[in-house]
Amino acid sequence: MGIEKTSQANAMKYVSLVTLTVQNSAVALSMRYARTRSGEMFIASSAVVMAEVVKLLASLLLVYKQEGSVQHWFMTLHTHIWQQKIDTLKVSVPSFIYLVQNNLLYVSASNLDAATYQVTYQMKILTTAVFAVLLLRRELRSLQWLALVLLTAGVALVQLSATDGGSTTTTAGQSRVLGCVAAIAACCCSGFAGIYFEKILKGSEVSVWVRNVQLSLLSLPLGAATALATDGSELMSKGFLHAYDGFVWYLVCLNALGGLLVALVVKYADNILKGFATSLAIVLSTVVSAAFLGFVLTLQFAVGTALVIVSVFLYSHQPRPHPPQNPMMKVY
Repeated sequence: MGIEKTSQANAMKYVSLVTLTVQNSAVALSMRYARTRSGEMFIASSAVVMAEVVKLLASLLLVYKQEGSVQHWFMTLHTHIWQQKIDTLKVSVPSFIYLVQNNLLYVSASNLDAATYQVTYQMKILTTAVFAVLLLRRELRSLQWLALVLLTAGVALVQLSATDGGSTTTTAGQSRVLGCVAAIAACCCSGFAGIYFEKILKGSEVSVWVRNVQLSLLSLPLGAATALATDGSELMSKGFLHAYDGFVWYLVCLNALGGLLVALVVKYADNILKGFATSLAIVLSTVVSAAFLGFVLTLQFAVGTALVIVSVFLYSHQPRPHPPQNPMMKVY
């Protein structure tokens, strides 16, 4: 029975990782199309809030499916969200940190060119590993640390090769130092929030779907406040669902699916593997762009892809355990 549960958990781990990779690639390609198609552009901050609404509804439905009846569904939600207020408030920590992270990324993007911003933000993979060691007491082998360094270098090369060669000089009112500090601080927020949420999931008997209900309920007011702060005048004048059509709703649902998949990855794998899935999705998106959208492959891209693939194999490699010595075979 234990072996069967272990095999099921391993299957769920790899299924969720593969699905997350494909979903992240689809989001990147869909966002590219959404930004280049003709017609009026929807307000991005409203799409973020609507994705949380969809994720909340999906999580509520999954909790109902898990409980099997309306009565048990209501009692589960009432117990874990309302009666255990302290436990619910714990989830507000990653929600708040993600809000800080998004603001830091805005500061960074405002002060750095696209290439430097993208490359610097890939340091979140390393910060996730550091917080995994500090908070979860997880031990990484030397080969895994090398894999993380190679992954960061590979993703950086891929991102640089996919950037349209923007100017690296700063213009008036911009500070490259401030941009880099904000990006690194955002990486620390990303690593800490992800590992903190993983610790909450794995250190509790509460189901992953109930945790997602808690996270969405707390994220909605924060997301709405962020939308009003950044796009308040546009939202008031044009409306919250301005320029929404079938494709935008598809994009909203795709982003919501990503949030649920991340929860599965955190539950059955870990945040570092989630980082690998996200990084591989970047590579996959670029490959699809080269095949169908006219992207020109370069040597830099090929080297970066090779580094990412090698790093994945290095990180997942498990050394063979040494066979126990037979004391009768000992040579004196």
